[in-house]
Amino acid sequence: MKKIFVDGQHGTTGIKIFDRLKNHGGIEIIEIPEQDKKKPIEKEKRFAQADIVILCLPDEASRDAMKTLKNVKAKVIDTSTAFRVDTEWVYGMPELDKNSREKIRGAKWVSNPGCYPTGLLLALAPLVKSGVLPRDYPVTSYAITGYSGGGKNMISEFESYGEKRREEVCSRPKNLDLKHKHLPEMKKYAHLKENPLFVPIVGNFYNGMLVFLPLHPALLQGKFSPDDIREILAGRYEKEPFISVVSKEETEVISSGFISPTGLNGTNRVEIFVTGHEEQILVISRLDNLGKGASGAAVQNMNIMLGFDENEGLEEPGIKG
Repeated sequence: MKKIFVDGQHGTTGIKIFDRLKNHGGIEIIEIPEQDKKKPIEKEKRFAQADIVILCLPDEASRDAMKTLKNVKAKVIDTSTAFRVDTEWVYGMPELDKNSREKIRGAKWVSNPGCYPTGLLLALAPLVKSGVLPRDYPVTSYAITGYSGGGKNMISEFESYGEKRREEVCSRPKNLDLKHKHLPEMKKYAHLKENPLFVPIVGNFYNGMLVFLPLHPALLQGKFSPDDIREILAGRYEKEPFISVVSKEETEVISSGFISPTGLNGTNRVEIFVTGHEEQILVISRLDNLGKGASGAAVQNMNIMLGFDENEGLEEPGIKG
């Protein structure tokens, strides 16, 4: 029985990790009372007991926690942005390339990917690696996500709105300075020369996400149709348990009624859609920002690091429309 301590277990991501670990047969959760969560000595006791510590903290708090964790036996999964491009850490996306799982399995410190980068990289990285997109391609992406991605303050803000105000903010673009904190990991792990131009949009729903990658065939390194792009991505993820590329026929059925950002809520899965025509192509990733975009990914990484079945504690979902 492996012991797991979640530092930040009372926050949004921590609570979701707890929910998933309730169904896990091989672990014991080390809990900490609400009144002790900010007492360093109480947390240090639990660090020393754990096989893995999962940090669900703001960036600076994660950095502070690591000052102690560097000196204990526990492995660490960090869900903040603090270490995602740090060369001492392994980036925790098992599906990123053929060596990712082995790196995660042997790592002491794993940085959980962000929800936006998860959606974008799964669509983009195979196209860059296969030579379809040049490394200097001017990548543009936008996404819509549930307001839970903004943490407790944004959740409280959205849920306090009256009906009139709720209509005014039914979708709210943010980070219009084009300096989103996830850009460094997008650039690094897609092997791009420049940051993508990325705009996130917060929708008036709790969780769920769509990440969009528009492509201009005239700028690709060869002649590629939507069917070609779909085939490349389908081949890349053919054996991945949590990633599926939706067929042309299913895409046409679903998109005629709109693609819902909430269709994979409660799961650890990503669906990739490819639409378009000869002059324009659109790749869309759908995921739960609190699932594969946060807590599900953390549990998946934990399973790999501890030698459990990768699916342990994670649901097997289906398409919900």
